[in-house]
Amino acid sequence: MTRSTAAGAGVRRGRPPKGTSQLSRDAIVDATLEVVDADGVAGVSMRSVARVLGVDAKSLYNHVDGKDGLLDAVAEHLLGGVSIPPATGDIRVDLPAIADAFRERALLHPEAAPLVLTRRLASFEGLAPVEALLGMLRSAGCSTGESVHLVRFLVASLIGTLLREVQAGPTLGISDQDGIAARQRTLEDSGLPHVIEAAPRLARFDRDAEYRYTVQAATALVLDRVRASRA
Repeated sequence: MTRSTAAGAGVRRGRPPKGTSQLSRDAIVDATLEVVDADGVAGVSMRSVARVLGVDAKSLYNHVDGKDGLLDAVAEHLLGGVSIPPATGDIRVDLPAIADAFRERALLHPEAAPLVLTRRLASFEGLAPVEALLGMLRSAGCSTGESVHLVRFLVASLIGTLLREVQAGPTLGISDQDGIAARQRTLEDSGLPHVIEAAPRLARFDRDAEYRYTVQAATALVLDRVRASRA
């Protein structure tokens, strides 16, 4: 039984008065995150969130516009909580700093991170990290169009790295020593020369090292595009 199911006992029927503290938007977001943490984004519905809160699902419509409203609110909550560091004007400093701030925030609820890629956000809070990235790129000399392309690339790279970090399976490497040894033997028995050569590295997965590599590679690509834009 998941937490969201367990919390369903004692559901109150009827619509509570609008604006009650129990049904604040913040409380609904917290309940939605409980469902996401337990059952993933696919487990989110008005009923599953209402069960966590112990209320009738209809009462949630006073605060959010259905399931889409729940998912938008969670995405905005994640992005709005990112602590954007002050810009230094140096992409080699600013880009990793923004990435680190996003990673720190997203790791609190990694199952919810893909919502950042799939929701169409319009609030100040939800767009603040995008504004920071655009400002960094425009200040460096990138055109508006190039900046938009790079922001999409950076966000997708960060989300992909985060998902790999928290959901890495044997194909992407293993972190425990026994698993690493077993995976390496499997790779070495594949009969594929390049796989055999890389087996010691393919079998091992270091989350921090992989994240740093992704950020460094993304920073290098952005710097290349900045130079091209200036030329």
